[in-house]
Amino acid sequence: MANKKDSGFTNSGFALSKENYRLMIIGFVIVVIGFILMIGGKSEDPNIFNKDELFSFRRITLAPVIVLAGFIFEVWAIMKKPKEKGE
Repeated sequence: MANKKDSGFTNSGFALSKENYRLMIIGFVIVVIGFILMIGGKSEDPNIFNKDELFSFRRITLAPVIVLAGFIFEVWAIMKKPKEKGE
């Protein structure tokens, strides 16, 4: 049987390390920025429909890509192994 001290990791009782939680907060901020980029497009006059404002590059392409990148970053942040103490 291997000794627990041989692994190099200390058991703090948490599933993730402090670094993982910091990275998850960064990923959450990226997702929120993507959703903020999606808002808007409301017309001053409800009888006028401006398709260029509603279906802009920012709302249709850029914001969803940023949200997706944020979710991918979140998955990476959760799955990232903590560094050993010696590194």
